[in-house]
Amino acid sequence: MKKKLICIGLFAILCSSAFGQVKDPGANWTTLVGCDYQVEANIVYRKASGFDYKLDVISAQDKSKPRPTLIYIHGGGWIGGTKEGASLRLLPYLARGMNVVNVEYRLASVALAPAAVEDCRCALRWVYDNAKTYGFDLNRLVVSGHSAGGHLSLMTGMLTAADGFDNECFPQHESEVKVAAIVNFYGITDVLDVLEGPNQQDYAVRWFGSLPDKMELAKKLSPLNYVRKGTPPIITIHGDADHRVPYPQAVRLHETLARAGIPNRLVTIPSKGHGDFNHGQWVMAQEAIFAFLARQGIIPAFLFD
Repeated sequence: MKKKLICIGLFAILCSSAFGQVKDPGANWTTLVGCDYQVEANIVYRKASGFDYKLDVISAQDKSKPRPTLIYIHGGGWIGGTKEGASLRLLPYLARGMNVVNVEYRLASVALAPAAVEDCRCALRWVYDNAKTYGFDLNRLVVSGHSAGGHLSLMTGMLTAADGFDNECFPQHESEVKVAAIVNFYGITDVLDVLEGPNQQDYAVRWFGSLPDKMELAKKLSPLNYVRKGTPPIITIHGDADHRVPYPQAVRLHETLARAGIPNRLVTIPSKGHGDFNHGQWVMAQEAIFAFLARQGIIPAFLFD
């Protein structure tokens, strides 16, 4: 608990000097976030491979009414990245009144595939187990991530316990865990496509290392193979000039979801590569995300009228 309320001291200055006096919209929402939220950092949600794996919770101080909650998973090709490096991506959701859980997981240098998927499923179960403590609304959970984090967000939200990736989560219980929507930023949907062949990527080769039966495991780790009845609504943001995660993967996911009758949207960023969008394109993408989440009943269309 010593790390609780990190940054609140800084935000308190904003609250005392600016609250009620600021007319700039950006200053208004940053002040509200600073006053209304608290941060609890580096909570251990899982012990594996000889290490503690942690997450950060940014939640409203008023826990009397559960809030929609975003679970965010960082990118880095399953071989790099940190939850801290993704922190600024959380701000739009805080501005919309959501709680946020920012997750780290085992990278390839510690454990090869499918360890990262197992960790993220355990993080989702941790959210369920601690919903009352932090005010998470379990009916309005959203999981999101970028690049490899997009893949992990898809797997986290699309899997069920019967798929076999939850077996090492603690505590063990039989309850199913579900999310209300997935926000996928240019995530891998066909792992085999980037593991071998013309689209092979170094990060995928490193994630699998010298594992046996790589092709079969890659299929088991591909979100495209988990589209079925009960799959949550999915919105995907992807540049059509992306070569790190080929854009056709996003198209295939969109088409597969549509055939299965799953609510989904593909937001294509024209002539852009792997997340190298300009300011206007990022804003457009975020507006599309919020509109999509509002249609699913997860957030109101306009929270701060």
